[in-house]
Amino acid sequence: MIKKIDRNANRKKRHARVRNKVSGTSEKPRLSVYRSDAHIYAQLIDDVAGNTLAQASTLDGSLKLDSTKNMEAAKAVGTLIAERAKEKGIEEAVFDRSGYIYHGRIAALAEAAREAGLKF
Repeated sequence: MIKKIDRNANRKKRHARVRNKVSGTSEKPRLSVYRSDAHIYAQLIDDVAGNTLAQASTLDGSLKLDSTKNMEAAKAVGTLIAERAKEKGIEEAVFDRSGYIYHGRIAALAEAAREAGLKF
């Protein structure tokens, strides 16, 4: 019998390994990214207190997007999360790619956040 590879389960294992090393504080929160087929989400998380400090996604009404599945949407979310971080007085963060390959929409979101002034 052929076993089907569960790619999401493998991603969750990678994410668990990374989360053992990556943690956020209120001064330097963790920028966690989640990518679904239709949308992309980003959160700034203080792991010490267990709070989400800021969030942005393609579901935000403030973003006027033609499509939520492409690189332009990921760049818009990256810029938006960096702006919301600046409003909260956050200059630096640690990037948590959540087990995804640093490529495509994940890389576009990170680069847009960097260009908007958030340091990793």
